[in-house]
Amino acid sequence: MPQIPAPLPRRSAVSPALAAALLAVFLSACDSNANAPGSAAAMPPPPVARTSIEPRDIELPLEYVAQVSGSRQIEVRARVEGILQKRTYTEGKPVKAGDTLFIIDPAPFQAAYDKAKADLAEQEARLVQAERELKRVLPLFADKAVSQKDRDAAQSERDQASAAVKAARAALRTAEIDLGYTRVTAPISGLTSREVRSEGSLVRPGDDSGRLTTINQVDPVYVRFSYADNEALALRKAIAAGTVRQPANGFSVEVVLADGSVHPQLGMVDFTDTLINTDTGTVGVRATVPNPNATLLPGQFVRVRLKGAVRHGALLVPQRAVMQGPNGQFVWVIGEGDKIEFRPIVTGRAIGNEWIVEDGLKGGERIALDNLLKLRPGVQVVEPPPAQQAAAPAKQG
Repeated sequence: MPQIPAPLPRRSAVSPALAAALLAVFLSACDSNANAPGSAAAMPPPPVARTSIEPRDIELPLEYVAQVSGSRQIEVRARVEGILQKRTYTEGKPVKAGDTLFIIDPAPFQAAYDKAKADLAEQEARLVQAERELKRVLPLFADKAVSQKDRDAAQSERDQASAAVKAARAALRTAEIDLGYTRVTAPISGLTSREVRSEGSLVRPGDDSGRLTTINQVDPVYVRFSYADNEALALRKAIAAGTVRQPANGFSVEVVLADGSVHPQLGMVDFTDTLINTDTGTVGVRATVPNPNATLLPGQFVRVRLKGAVRHGALLVPQRAVMQGPNGQFVWVIGEGDKIEFRPIVTGRAIGNEWIVEDGLKGGERIALDNLLKLRPGVQVVEPPPAQQAAAPAKQG
């Protein structure tokens, strides 16, 4: 008979006591690894450069795009009709008030002046004769040698001659003025523009042919700019609240040229519009700026900086310390025990490489400046060695 194989022995189960012992050994090994020198739990607090935020008074940077214009801009026009005979100035060069710019053919006006002068002489001769006649008639009338009618006729003749002399003098003055207008002079000192009418052209007063050139007075000049009405409102509120102080004598103006150089003379704001431009939502402002060397030219674009607005007790943080999160800007504050705190903030104007903090911080608090991406709330940090802290501005986290 075939033999039946013996049944395999059954695997014995691990006893609860043995399992507990094995778990204790495993946890003991974990604790030993955790306390090893290279473990994360044993890492020292990271060094973080920091700065203390203290309130201070600062000058607000109010800077705008502006355009230069002459403080006076005059169109030089012909005031009599005639042929433009000569231009006597150099286009684009400065002239002084009273300098001759153009000459209009004076011959017909000289002839008219001579005729008016002769007419005046004739009328003055008639007046002399009428006065003589009146002097002869008056004694005769007193002796009743002539009638009253004769006396009245002599008196009337003398009066008419006197009126004719006055009219002739007025006509002579008119002819003299017209003759003077043949020399077109500069009404103001300034820079001339190109000639509009060339020599030989017929010019007439009162229409476009009478426009000859333009003079711009460039010392001083006007610098015109504008700022948004909401900015103006915010500044007025800050001044009313006492957080911003404006200069007592008005804003001075620094003009910055296109190459970054600064115009040597400061100007002053002398006009602010009382109406808001409905197309742009801005308020127009004008400053008067000395310009003795004609550095600034009409039509030139520049930047202006308003000087004198001071913000009291401003809190400023370096821009590199400000992080951007999903809900806005924040900084890492180093709180009690040198532990990191998350702090949302609201920033205002930029002052150089710093932000004005409008909300979220208070004076005396410390903020982290480097290793920003490695920080988390509750992490304890230490102050870096002096050499490392001196190099901290080059680090951005």
